[in-house]
Amino acid sequence: MNLVLFLVFGLIVGALARFLVRGKDPRGWVFSMLIGVAGSFLGGFLGHALGWYQDGQPAGFIMSLLGAVIVVVAYHAITRRRAFA
Repeated sequence: MNLVLFLVFGLIVGALARFLVRGKDPRGWVFSMLIGVAGSFLGGFLGHALGWYQDGQPAGFIMSLLGAVIVVVAYHAITRRRAFA
């Protein structure tokens, strides 16, 4: 059950991140979920590196969203660079 809730959380965070960062994104809801999950891991890593989270403590919603926005911006930078090459 925890895995399902984590994936739903990732879907919500990923969809919000894709909404906040405008750009051409023809991908579907699975891509949004993967972005949200990756953003949660990145947000947890950043929060731990900054000393905001203890060992084993999960990232909060804001840090997960921030991590997902970073993932979306990086994705846009990589795909935009590939389009011009």
